[in-house]
Amino acid sequence: MMLQFKDIAKLKTKRVVFQDVFSARDSASLEQLKELSAKRRAIEESINETSFITDAIAREMSGGLTSRYQQDLQKLEQYFPLLENLIFHADSISNRQSINKWISDLKISWTSTLGSSSFLQFTGPKYFQIDSLQFELGMSLSLYGAIIRERAFELLSEDLVQSATLLRKAAGVYNYLAWEVLPSLKPMLPPEKPAEATTHVSSALSLICLAEAQSVTIKRAEENGSTGGLLAKLHYGVLQLLDEASVALQSVFRDCKDISLHFLDFISSYRALNEIRSYKYLAEGERHAGKVGICIGILRKALANAQKKLPGESSWRLILQRKLMTSQRC
Repeated sequence: MMLQFKDIAKLKTKRVVFQDVFSARDSASLEQLKELSAKRRAIEESINETSFITDAIAREMSGGLTSRYQQDLQKLEQYFPLLENLIFHADSISNRQSINKWISDLKISWTSTLGSSSFLQFTGPKYFQIDSLQFELGMSLSLYGAIIRERAFELLSEDLVQSATLLRKAAGVYNYLAWEVLPSLKPMLPPEKPAEATTHVSSALSLICLAEAQSVTIKRAEENGSTGGLLAKLHYGVLQLLDEASVALQSVFRDCKDISLHFLDFISSYRALNEIRSYKYLAEGERHAGKVGICIGILRKALANAQKKLPGESSWRLILQRKLMTSQRC
């Protein structure tokens, strides 16, 4: 059983048409700008759910991919080289004033799924406009990592090895985002910005994806009949990764106080669940060794810790309460 936080991939964006803003000196450059706009429009329509393309046509256009997550990943992978090429050429132009004017005319806007205000907008999603191609790259990469993560969850019932591999890949995307992309964007960020555009949030997401990959590995180990001692250590490893993610998020509040309590609840619930499971496997090992007293002591400690950390989210609280009930039997 894995707790899942699905909101990360629900980013939205407003339309961007590059050839209407950047002036092309030749027909080849104009075609590249048009292609860039077309690739982005395909992403826009998919994540904004404004596409009128049928499932059959979408499958044919993607070369037979049946999963929407796979189709969206393919669209992003086709978009990134073109966007990075534009960034390279924009950075090489000496007339920064003209470039900055063009970029501001693009009006690059994205929502946030990890900000508390994102869930309080009754008039529609809240958009953040930041005039930077680096912002566009950062948010697109954040979306890419989130969709890889969702594809990994889609494979949970089919292929645990591939699921864990994809979660580690998502962790790598967020790590690259935190260390290679977002630092250069930081000086351009206004006080009000999407949480996804901060390095600490990307670092936390990387650690969360690693924790989820370990959880999938645990599921496979359980199916293979691994010992309770090994499973206890694996669960404790998840707990440690989530602790590191929590530390990273504590740093966020200095730069971006707008963090979803729903997201923070997910992390604390996920941590508590793995703590209970780790103690449970430790207790089972003591019981099998005939040390019933130690077994009872371990379970009492686990129950006391977990009762203090029951989350506000009702569905997650129910999962933890069920786990607590099954753990009481030694």
